[in-house]
Order: sequence, then C-alpha cells, then structure tokens
Amino acid sequence: MKSSIYFLLLLVLAGCKKVEPPEPIGPIPSERHLAWHDMQYYAFIHFNMNTFTDMEWGTGGEKPEQFNPTELDARQWARVAKDAGMKGIIITAKHHDGFCLWPTKTTEHSVKNSPWKDGNGDLLKDLSEACKEYGLKFGIYLSPWDRNAGNYGEPEYVADFHEQLRELLTNYGEVFEVWFDGANGGSGYYGGANETRKIDNKTYYEWDKTTEIVRELQPNAVIFSDGGPDIRWVGTEEGWANETNWSVMRRDEIYPGWPRYVELRSGHEDGTHWLPAEVNTSIRPGWYYHPREDHQVKTLPRLIKTYYESIGRNGNFLLNLPVDTRGLVHENDEKQLLALKKQIDADFANELGKGLEVTASDVRGSNKKYAASNVNDGNNETYWASNDSAFRPTITFDFKTPTEVNRIVLQEHIPLGQRVKVFMVHGEVEGKWKLIDTQTTIGYKRILRFDPLEVSKIRMTFSSVKGPVAISNIELYRAPNLLVEPEINRYPKHGISLKVPDKNVNIHYTLDGSTPTKSSKQFNGHLMLDKPATVKAIAINPEDGKQSAVATKYFDIPKWNWKVIKVSTGDLGTTRGVFDENPNTFWATDENVSKPQEVVIDMGVVHNLKGFTYWPIQERYPFGIITNYEFSVSTNGRNWKLVASGEFANIVNSRLEQKVDFPKTQARYIKLKGVKVDGENMRASFGEVGVITE
Repeated sequence: MKSSIYFLLLLVLAGCKKVEPPEPIGPIPSERHLAWHDMQYYAFIHFNMNTFTDMEWGTGGEKPEQFNPTELDARQWARVAKDAGMKGIIITAKHHDGFCLWPTKTTEHSVKNSPWKDGNGDLLKDLSEACKEYGLKFGIYLSPWDRNAGNYGEPEYVADFHEQLRELLTNYGEVFEVWFDGANGGSGYYGGANETRKIDNKTYYEWDKTTEIVRELQPNAVIFSDGGPDIRWVGTEEGWANETNWSVMRRDEIYPGWPRYVELRSGHEDGTHWLPAEVNTSIRPGWYYHPREDHQVKTLPRLIKTYYESIGRNGNFLLNLPVDTRGLVHENDEKQLLALKKQIDADFANELGKGLEVTASDVRGSNKKYAASNVNDGNNETYWASNDSAFRPTITFDFKTPTEVNRIVLQEHIPLGQRVKVFMVHGEVEGKWKLIDTQTTIGYKRILRFDPLEVSKIRMTFSSVKGPVAISNIELYRAPNLLVEPEINRYPKHGISLKVPDKNVNIHYTLDGSTPTKSSKQFNGHLMLDKPATVKAIAINPEDGKQSAVATKYFDIPKWNWKVIKVSTGDLGTTRGVFDENPNTFWATDENVSKPQEVVIDMGVVHNLKGFTYWPIQERYPFGIITNYEFSVSTNGRNWKLVASGEFANIVNSRLEQKVDFPKTQARYIKLKGVKVDGENMRASFGEVGVITE
C-alpha cells in the first residue's frame, strides 16, 4: 500500500515539475514585427503628381499647378479599405518626382503651391484622420530619390530628406510602417539641370541616421526596403512569394537595388536577422491611375490567387489602389476589392477543426502547457511543442465521421523563431492514409489549398525541423467552390474554350443567343465553331445549384486560314499576333518610321462584310495605338476600295475593341492603315484585327 502511494506521489511531483519551453532558434521577431505580422492585409495608395501627368515615374520638372483633384475624399479611401477587410493604408507622401502631398518646409514643390484647396491642403493630415476614424493604421512612403531637387546628390539634400522624414513622423499621429523605395539616382530635372546624377545608394542617404530618426519618433513603426531593416521586398511586383519563404535573411548582404533580388522571394534558411517578406502588387497593371487601364482591373480569380500566394505563404499582402484624377478609389477597383472580401470570408467561414479531438505523437515533457489541444483552442499565445529529441513529430485531428476538407491554415509560434523546414499532410480515407501535400516553410501563417477530400482524420508530420516544433494554430476548412462567370476564348482552327478556375463547377452554354440554364448543353472540354455565333455561358455549382452571371462573347468568321501578305515595315513572318484571337498579344511595325503604316490580310475566301474591328495594344506601356484609320477592301488584292475612315475616339484612354460599320461589300483582302497614331512617329501596333460579316 505504501509503495502505491509513493508511486502516485512521484507521478504528481513529475507532473508538477517545471518544463522549460523550447529554446529560440535563429533570429526572432521584435514586438514591432509581431504587430506587423498581425496586419496581414493593407492598402498601398499611389496618388501624386503622376496621377495628373499620366505617368509612372515623373521627371521632377512638373509644376505644382498640375496637381488638382476635383473630388478628393480621403474618407472614401478609408471606407473602401475598411470594407475590403484591410487593416491600414500606406500613402506615397513623395514619389521620385519630388512633389510632396503635405506643406513641407523643405521645398516649394508641394501641395502648398497647388490649386487644390487654394494651397491650404494637407493630404497627409486628411488621410491620417480618416484612418483614425475608420480604425485603420497609417503608413507613409517617402522616396529617397528626388528628381526635382536641385541639390540632389549633395549632402544638403540628405539633410532635407531627413527633415521631410521628421515632418512626416511628427505631425500625423502614429505610423505603423515607413516605406523606402529601392529606385535611386538617374536622370531628372534637378532644378532645371536636366542631367543624370548617380549616388551610392548604400551610403548617400545615411541609412543609419535615417533609421535612428524613425526609431526616435515612431519606435513602433517597421521600416521597409529591399533589406529592411525590419521587413523586406518580396523580390517581384507580381504579387507572390515562393512556397518556401523564410522570415529570416542574411540582412547585412542586402542594400537598395540589391542585384540578387530573386533570393528575396524565399529568404535565407540560415538568415541572421528577422526580415519577413511584404508582397506588394497593384490591382491594375500600373501603380498610378491611367484611364486606359479601367478595363484591366485584376479579376477575382487573380486576386484570390494573390491572397493565397502572399498571406498563404508567410507574407503580408500590400495591395495598391491607384486613386484616380477625381481623388477617389475608382468604382471598378472597389467592386473587385469587395468581391475578394466576400470570397475570402466564405472560404474561412466555417472552421471545422475547432473542438475536435487532437492528439500528438510527442508533447514536451508530457506537460499540458504544450499539449496538442493548444493548436485549436483559439488562442495564438498557446502552442503545441515537442521534446528536443522528438523524431518526425505528428499531430492528428479526428473527425469521428467523414468530413470534406480543402483548406488548412498552420501557424508557428514565431516568438521562438521559424523552425519547420518540411512537413507532410495526410488524410484518412476509408481507413487508409492518403498523402494530400508535402510542403516546406510555415512561419507566421501558411495556407494549403487542395481539392475537396472526405476524410475521417487529418495528420501533419513535421519531417524536417530546426528543433522541437512550436505550432500555435491549425485550422481546417471546407471552402465553397469558386463560382465566377466562364472565360470564353477562341483558338486557331476555331476551337472554343470555356474556362473557370474551379474544376468542381460545371459550365453550360448556348450558341443561338439565348440565355443558358442548367438544362443547356454542358461543356465537355471540346467545342468547335466554324461560323459566326454568340456564345453565352454560365457556371453552375453542383453542390447547391447556384449559378454565375452570364458570360457573353460574339465570334465572327474563324481566322485560322488568314495570312498577312504585306506590311509597310517589320517582319512579315511574325505577324500572326495581328489575328490570333488574343488581344493580349500584338504585332507592331518598325520603329522610327515617318509614313503611315498598314497591314494587308488575305482571308482565304470572299466574304460579305459590313464592318471591321480593331483591338489596341494591351501592354502596360502601350505604343503605336492607331487613333485615325483607313480601312480598304479588295476581292483580288489589286483593286482596292476605301470603305471606312475616321477616328477611334478616346481609344488611348479606353483600350477596348473598336467596331466600325460600313455599307455591305464583298472582300477577300482587307487593309488597315494607321493614318495617325499615338506616339512620336508613325509606328503602328495591332492587338487584334477582325471583320464583321453579314
């Protein structure tokens, strides 16, 4: 009896024994880092002189009088960001052209000399107050490069740059992030010198002193640049991080304009400093507003992909909103932002792992403080930890009854560092384990997406780690199928493609102009169309019968047998882009030409025509857009008849398909001439040329 009591006493004492937490591994985040990680998703706003000059990089020779928004409303910006689920806004207080959005004492090139509010405006004040009203954090972008300043390149300019920073960090409340661009030095106005000036971007701006100013005035703010010192650029402006994404880097190797920027996409496993990645991209092709891009706002599937490849890959998502010349976030942009918010909310609406029984193969010291149940207790401060000697520790969720899953969220307890190198996810299907995914890093947050799978259990195996695991959170979801209207395209040999991003939804279509329903023909991956028709299509979710909006696209005669037989200049052998059924590709004539350029196309057989179509080039930096045209036809390729001429009104700002009607006529050959183009010479570009038949 005594021995039993003694044994029980030993067990109690063992359970009371203090178990030390895992030792931190590698660099760990600061308090400002942890606050930044919690931000996850916030807005970049590029709005400055470039908005009114229709440029991306101003020269510095612009006049303050050109800055004159007609309806500027910073509260609208804040409302849109808040409605979109964002947690803050970073504003381009000064871009490379040097124009300041606040009445700085350092230069006359600012809002104080603009017509906006009769020179009494202060956009930084307006926006900081709007952010406070809507519960958003406020950040500033300040370009170190200044193409307006006459003293740029001299020590005096650095003093002005530091003073500008002091003004921004002193007068507008709390700042959560200070953003320094890596573009530095080059050609510019420079007070009228109009020359090229080079600086040593490692030393010229006195970065140590710059950092001291931020630490002194805004100690909670993180500093962004290629190399931080707090957070880093992700190495691309396309909106993604690599699947392997370490929050640590060998920071002392990195500087603004670092040529090995590709390494920024993954970080360094052996990094010396906590330097997590910020994934920045724009909702449009450009960073600043250009009316010609109103139709090029990123689609919902593209924005969703960016969300999962930024936040879902251990990064923060900084999405740029190019405020327009009115001073408002454009309606098209707002529509897509709200669509993204709605879909992400739906994806993570129902957490399936909460309350489930969770077991681990190893628990640190067998102590409840580090129990497996910490990963689904809703508290990010608690975590499951393994012993130092644990080999390939596992954690398992038991559903009891088969349940569909297609999303998994994992988070490490990063105050102890980033530890996981490789992990695997298995699902138990009908009593057998099935591999779902094998991945690498986790960090603050990792989100896995996969096809819906009905499982009884989910198991994660941490097969390669830097030390004992420390996992704070695991969530399981069954996100709904993504239901968006189908994308309709035609390819050579007149094959029609109907696409949706989610293969689990069905597509139904019609070819007679009628509205499709679930009773209409279902697309099976193959559809031939050899005559003019209007294709209408819908996507239907088989789970609940809900359907998308109707997508509609008219196709005239197929172009598979068309040939370009003559061009004014350029390579005749590369002209397929003129009529390849894809307006996002293009062909252009030679540069530096002084005469109107034209293309002549043989359609193969005679058709009855009543019009033609022209898509302008869709590139981010367009050129050679035909603004005034002549369109001629021929049955034999020798005798030509001019059937249409005129102007494509506002085509530079509205780069959509242009349709021109003319009296019915027969033709086998067509000729489109660019009588006038948008550009410095007569070079012409062609996104897509088509005809309208009888």
